[in-house]
Amino acid sequence: MSTTPSSPKSSRAVGVGRVLITVYAILAIGATSRSVFQIITEYSSAPLAITLSAVSSVVYILATVALILPGTFWYRVAWVTISFELAGVLIVGTLSLVRPDLFAHNSVWSYYGIGYLLIPLVLPVLGMLWLRRRAPGRSDA
Repeated sequence: MSTTPSSPKSSRAVGVGRVLITVYAILAIGATSRSVFQIITEYSSAPLAITLSAVSSVVYILATVALILPGTFWYRVAWVTISFELAGVLIVGTLSLVRPDLFAHNSVWSYYGIGYLLIPLVLPVLGMLWLRRRAPGRSDA
């Protein structure tokens, strides 16, 4: 039996939290790959949409890391990141409907993430619900 304390584990990386982290990681890989490819091959044809895809990839990477790492700081980073994600999906989704001329190519968040099966719209809501249940210092977390 070891008496050395183990490293603190994130209470967010258990149960449903693991599923959320996995989906965020998959979106991070997908959005990053897409944006890097588009920046290299076709940036001049749709700079706004491609820049938005790059921004979304950074958001997904940061959200993934923030959900994994323990502590109040990372909990707050997760809230900020996921809130930004939801705002981005709602703003870009609405703009892509009312001003489609702004988007020569779809971004990850265009049409509320329809190209990603609406996961970008649903995921931040589920993430916020999970974070609310897993607040640092909660006795049932």
